[in-house]
Amino acid sequence: FLTACDLMNQGILALVSSIGCTSAGSLQSLADAMHIPHLFIQRSTAGTPRSGCGLTRSNRNDDYTLSVRPPVYLNDVIFRVVTEYAWQKFIIFYDNDYDIRGIQEFLDKVSQQGMDVALQKVENNINKMITGLFATLRIEELNRYRDTLRRAILIMNPSTAKSFLTEVVETNLVAFDCHWIIINEEINDVDVQELVRRSIGRLTIIRQTFPVPQNISQRCFRGNHRISSSLCDPKDPFSQSMEISNLYIYDTVLLLANAFHKKLEDRKWHSMASLTCIRKNSKPWQGGRSMLETIKKGGVNGLTGELEFAENGGNPNVHFEILGTNYGEDLGRGIRKLGCWNPVTGLNGSLTDRKLENNMRGVVLRVVTVLEEPFVMVSENVLGKPKKYQGFSIDVLEALATYLGFKYEIYVAPDHKYGSPQDDGSWNGLIGELVFKRADIGISALTITPDRENVVDFTTRYMDYSVGVLLRKAEKTVDMFACLAPFDLSLWACIAGTVLLVGLLVYLLNWLNPPRLQMGSMTSTTLYNSMWFVYGSFVQQGGEVPYTTLATRLMMGAWWLFALIVISSYTANLAAFLTITRIENSIQ
Repeated sequence: FLTACDLMNQGILALVSSIGCTSAGSLQSLADAMHIPHLFIQRSTAGTPRSGCGLTRSNRNDDYTLSVRPPVYLNDVIFRVVTEYAWQKFIIFYDNDYDIRGIQEFLDKVSQQGMDVALQKVENNINKMITGLFATLRIEELNRYRDTLRRAILIMNPSTAKSFLTEVVETNLVAFDCHWIIINEEINDVDVQELVRRSIGRLTIIRQTFPVPQNISQRCFRGNHRISSSLCDPKDPFSQSMEISNLYIYDTVLLLANAFHKKLEDRKWHSMASLTCIRKNSKPWQGGRSMLETIKKGGVNGLTGELEFAENGGNPNVHFEILGTNYGEDLGRGIRKLGCWNPVTGLNGSLTDRKLENNMRGVVLRVVTVLEEPFVMVSENVLGKPKKYQGFSIDVLEALATYLGFKYEIYVAPDHKYGSPQDDGSWNGLIGELVFKRADIGISALTITPDRENVVDFTTRYMDYSVGVLLRKAEKTVDMFACLAPFDLSLWACIAGTVLLVGLLVYLLNWLNPPRLQMGSMTSTTLYNSMWFVYGSFVQQGGEVPYTTLATRLMMGAWWLFALIVISSYTANLAAFLTITRIENSIQ
């Protein structure tokens, strides 16, 4: 802000800024007040996807800010792609630098469509974040989390996306049946290849793209301007490393140069504005409106394509490229262009999955199995003929064979075991048959373990198995002493001892200092009467012996308070004991 003020003191024709949304608001106010054309190029933090700035647009006659970068269309693009893929449940990951409010419109749309969407922020220390998941989640919760990761959207800068992909793949949180979408305007060809190399399953990448002239000789010429070969060649490493905001800065300078040249040709040049934003009586630039209209009416074909402004002061020209891979577990597989998107025509292209080709005609596969009902069972065993099998896994195998066109031969593992590592590093059982290439496919109720995943490839699991224990419900019995259950036996013994002790103390106090009895009174302060008086007050029934001495009254006052607390606790515990069924584990 101070630098802009200093420039205005020296003379200024237009203001070009490439900053964030917070500072853009201050420059917009300054430009509107001083009538200085302000060309704003929104810049994101460290390659993180942009969020809408939401610059306040007042009366168009008082608005001198032009948005060079097109509006943020991430909400529209993501919703169109997710709808095309027919996703109903997925999770969105975003990094610390992204403002999640930028996709609020998308979240509202998917909520109206009944989609199940989860949000999770990716911390800077990704390894610590993944380790924390394994430490805090139980096995069942971890399996449900893996299912959630089958469909995911990544809104983050390319470097964070690469690290995140590496961690989830190496920790087996995702399998080759997953499908992830990465959306960011700032993704170059090098980032695309690296993201594909680190991922498994299906990957879709959405990025902003710019039209490139088909004629190679015309790529470096934009009207009367000749662009450096390091910028106009899309394969040049220097152009690959440039941020999109820098490309818009380059085109903005070309646009201003054309506008100034047109002013000189029309002989409508205005002297530069020499203004100050410190003095209160500083007047706006008289030539600001004329210069702004010349810039808006002009246009340039630059590195970002056609740069022009609509009536609302924004650049409407934007194109998104949708790249994708097919499902697979091989790292480093190829990627192809699936389609493109722009605000005018929408999606151009098809994102539907390509079906498997029936290219296994004539192939005979050897299938090893271990008998396990109801997955693999012997249906027919006739002497001299091959055994026939049935079961859930056999039905799946038969469906695959019919669809792909292959034939198969089934045999049972020689040792009838699933497979475990031996002392010499080899494997036995079904896994051993696969490791030693004696079989092509293994089918059975086989548990997926990390050791087995290191030597063979598994399909997606189709059943989660866990062990449960059923106990017979205990029969209810009638207890005659249930009223004593709220307190332990030791507590009852202490209460009884306290009654005797307090009764004895009351008797001793009255014996040392006898009370004065009224004429004709027949009540005596014997030990029996003292005990009966203490017990009667404990059960809230009162007493018959009048005790008038101060020491006795202090003693009884403390005793009544104690009795009140004990009786209240007993009543509360008895009510809970009679209304709540206690579940006790008979197995420890």
